[in-house]
Amino acid sequence: MAGSKKSLNFERNLEQLESLVNDMESGELSLEDSLSAFEKGIKLTRECQSALQKAEQKVQKLIEENGQLIETDFDEPSDLDLDE
Repeated sequence: MAGSKKSLNFERNLEQLESLVNDMESGELSLEDSLSAFEKGIKLTRECQSALQKAEQKVQKLIEENGQLIETDFDEPSDLDLDE
């Protein structure tokens, strides 16, 4: 359940970030509002980056085999694919 909450937080933060970018790109914000939006955007960006780094670490841990990390591209099939 905690993983689901983190995923929802990431999605919510990403949506807020997109909304801030749209507001700033509209050119209708005052300088003060633009600076405030920029500051909030930086905070949201850092939170999203942190969540992505944690997810990457988890993926690396999950694909570790015999004490060695097997690095694979997500686009390329690997021996770890379960569809076959």
